Amino acid sequence: MTEPAIWTLVLHGGAGMMTRERIDAATDAGARAGLSAALDAGSAILAGGGSAIDAVEVAVRVLEDDPHFNAGRGAALSHEGVAELDAAIMDGSSRAAGAVAGVTATRNPVSLARAVMEESQHVLLGGEGADLFSREHGLEQAGQDWFILPERRRQLEELKARGADSFDVDMKYGTVGAVALDTRGHVAAATSTGGVTGKRWGRIGDSPLIGAGTYADDRACAVSATGSGEYFIRLGVAHEICARVRLAGEPIQAAADAVMAEVKALGGRGGVIVTGPGGETVWSFNTAGMFRAMADSSGARRIAIYGDE
Repeated sequence: MTEPAIWTLVLHGGAGMMTRERIDAATDAGARAGLSAALDAGSAILAGGGSAIDAVEVAVRVLEDDPHFNAGRGAALSHEGVAELDAAIMDGSSRAAGAVAGVTATRNPVSLARAVMEESQHVLLGGEGADLFSREHGLEQAGQDWFILPERRRQLEELKARGADSFDVDMKYGTVGAVALDTRGHVAAATSTGGVTGKRWGRIGDSPLIGAGTYADDRACAVSATGSGEYFIRLGVAHEICARVRLAGEPIQAAADAVMAEVKALGGRGGVIVTGPGGETVWSFNTAGMFRAMADSSGARRIAIYGDE
């Protein structure tokens, strides 16, 4: 008798100081609604037999358009007051990947990352070149007035008034990501972010770096990360988790927890979401909370924010 085909979808909307004392009721409800909408969009593809790569792109697009998160609309602003957006996507079946950094005019950077993966010979494009590639390939454009919200301007002004360099992990908003397993046994990952408030000198975090904030390999798992990007880059977090699973045979949860413990030991904060060919749905974070959600072919569905959920 043939085993029923399984699929999984796991999402995050950032990790940080998400506590009930810091998150008001409207923000709590809005974030949960955004995660639910993204779950619905990605799950519909997977339940219909669609691909993991399509599911993670669609789910992340929903989160990019949601101002409750730090990606696309509502992204954190650079020191100069510009929304500079980063994104990556990776297909675990072929290990093809695409990424963009510092883009300013593509409504959905995750779709631009996919275009880089599928329509160029490159993996990572940045800045003006990535914006030009976006226009040449007909992706939907958006002005800075679409991305920038008053709350993000206020945060930047507050940061400058304090004389600080940048926020580390924003207390209420965060990078978004998705990982999925489709019914053909393939995994995929996607991540999108506005970076950190007040970033300067073209700073790029882990999100668009394949192997740091985003990685997918059918032989192991798919990972999307969020948090203090410099630490995730130094440890190659996403690839490290996959390598522990593939080469050391570690269970996915154990691998994720071990690597996140190492991030914490170095002084970094954040979290990861992971899924694998066995249908695991895993998250691991070393912060007070993480916007997160999962759904799978069994009918399971969960949306959470705080550490005790």
